[in-house]
Amino acid sequence: MTERPSTPRKRPETAEAGDERPARPVRPSGYRISGVQGHVITELGRAIVSGRFAPGELLPREPDLMAEFAASRPSLREALKVLAAKGLIEMRQKVGTRVRPRDLWNTFDSDVLAWHFGDGRGSAELRDTMMRDLIELRLMIEPAAAQLATGRATIEDLRRIRAALHAMEASSGDLVSYAHADVAFHMAVFAASHNTLLGTFAHLVADFLHLSFSIQQQALKADKSVEDDIGQHRAVFEAITGGEGEAAARAMRDVILDGKDSLLAALK
Repeated sequence: MTERPSTPRKRPETAEAGDERPARPVRPSGYRISGVQGHVITELGRAIVSGRFAPGELLPREPDLMAEFAASRPSLREALKVLAAKGLIEMRQKVGTRVRPRDLWNTFDSDVLAWHFGDGRGSAELRDTMMRDLIELRLMIEPAAAQLATGRATIEDLRRIRAALHAMEASSGDLVSYAHADVAFHMAVFAASHNTLLGTFAHLVADFLHLSFSIQQQALKADKSVEDDIGQHRAVFEAITGGEGEAAARAMRDVILDGKDSLLAALK
């Protein structure tokens, strides 16, 4: 069993160069299928989430969908299977394919999440509601993960959190690299909590952060925005390494709330 340092602890010695690396960002949970099948999945999924096809409504017949998406029958049917796996539809012989109620959708799936945010074609109300719900969920789970990490993080956990923070500092001029480093920081904190159930939310948080960065790119180009963001993440790290559970939770809450304000401003 991995030995965990007691609380409070001293900050770890400087890691060897080979150990100074951020945790690898979690892969998105959605399907990544290209070609005609991928096109059908994306466009039909967006149509369902946006409300073009309402819950309880039957989708058009196969020939009509094949014509709309210029898809063969096999490609269409495989795409429908993927959407069924995401919880959006149910297929029944002699009845057809029906849109399922929203509360049965796999909302944690990265594609379903992305379709709620849309590309200008979806409902702003749905997007804003989903964003509110996700931020509320993050406020419940991430401060708790940071607080647990103060007493459970191993030396290696702390190295990974610190490495992600250093990567954020080093890539402040490269927004793509900065986004990956930020996601790695949050994933490393989740891992350091050593709570398996909390860790199941890591995929969702990673997907949400990537979507948030894609929306906020212009705002984050301001040096002060990046500097403030790094400072808030540094406060989380310092509280964790100092064994200050309540301070770590407060600092993580500040990170989330500041991100919420930036995201709301970008959406206006």
